[in-house]
Amino acid sequence: MAMNGKFTRRALLAAAPALLLAAIVAAPVSAADKTLKIGVLGVMSGPAASWGLVNKYSAEATAQMYNDKGGVKIGNDTYKIEIVSIDDKNDPKLAVSGAERLTKQEGIKYIIGPNVDTTAASIVPVIEAAGAMNFPYAFSKELYTKPHGNSILGMVASYQAGPLIYKYMKDNKGVKSIAFVARNESDALNQRDEGVKAAKELGLQVVSSTDTYEPGTTDFFPVLSKIVKGKPDLLVLSGVAPADAPLLIKSARELGFKGQISTETAQDAKVLREVAGDKADGFVSVGGASTPAIRSAYMEEFAKRYAKVAGEWNDEAGTKVYALEIILATLQKNPKAVNDVAEYKKTVDGGFGVPNAFLKDKATLKYVGTKYFGQPRQIGVPVVVNAYSKGEFQTVFVGTVAD
Repeated sequence: MAMNGKFTRRALLAAAPALLLAAIVAAPVSAADKTLKIGVLGVMSGPAASWGLVNKYSAEATAQMYNDKGGVKIGNDTYKIEIVSIDDKNDPKLAVSGAERLTKQEGIKYIIGPNVDTTAASIVPVIEAAGAMNFPYAFSKELYTKPHGNSILGMVASYQAGPLIYKYMKDNKGVKSIAFVARNESDALNQRDEGVKAAKELGLQVVSSTDTYEPGTTDFFPVLSKIVKGKPDLLVLSGVAPADAPLLIKSARELGFKGQISTETAQDAKVLREVAGDKADGFVSVGGASTPAIRSAYMEEFAKRYAKVAGEWNDEAGTKVYALEIILATLQKNPKAVNDVAEYKKTVDGGFGVPNAFLKDKATLKYVGTKYFGQPRQIGVPVVVNAYSKGEFQTVFVGTVAD
């Protein structure tokens, strides 16, 4: 019996390679046998953390929705989506190292973010050298104009939303004079300069536009005192971070300011509610691109998944949902673009368009921005303008960005 047992073991060992090969050949191939890595690089800590975290949570929610259904079909292959996120802490040096890690170590071709001009500009040499593309939420026109072409603006820019907001205030709130206050950083200062230009073109009197505050400021009384004394009809918080907005609003109201307050950046209703309370009522800002009134069933599904991932809904996710979806749709249109961004840009420049799955009414999701950048380097996200009231955002109007 011992000899038979030894013979049996030897026979099995000899046959093992053939049995293993047979098992591999016979095993069913997974429906999603490839992985598509997408990077998210942005500010996820500090006063502006909400901007980058919404990018991250939006991408993760969308990836989960696709992965739960087996993945995304691109050409003849099906991919599971993996989101790789890095916090740049609003620091250009960390943004560069993050972009290098995403492109060189992770081999990622498509990156969502960063969130401000300084960090977005800092990574341009990295993504261009790596043959990658990114979708920043920064408004500097140089990022999207030739000779550059590897960055695509992910939302509505301040110089696109600003004139719409100022005109609304002029026509509906009797605004005739305007003042600006900005954080002393290049992106906020750029937004201020664009705002001043738009206000003058609308015939508004610019009362003041040189007042600034440093990042990390918590006492805004000194910077706002002079502005409030000028009694502008509208106070614009240029490039204001979600954590700073309620402090500025609260300070202005406590100093006796009775006019309108607005910004061209997206904000967080929860933070406004907790810090400024009813002092923020009437505050106008750019909102998410899919308000409850215009949402499709698919957008409702995303909103529920986002709340599950993030712990709660954030209106800004209605804007940030677009980046990953349009990346996937473009890759589906041209599967060669999965590993070749030249093919991606060819598809973008060729007049790409698909049905907008987030709106219940018929609309096309496409790349726009030729009017501003000389080439289509912007996602055609709807322009939604909100007013804060009683703890929530209410939609004031919905518009579009010119092609």
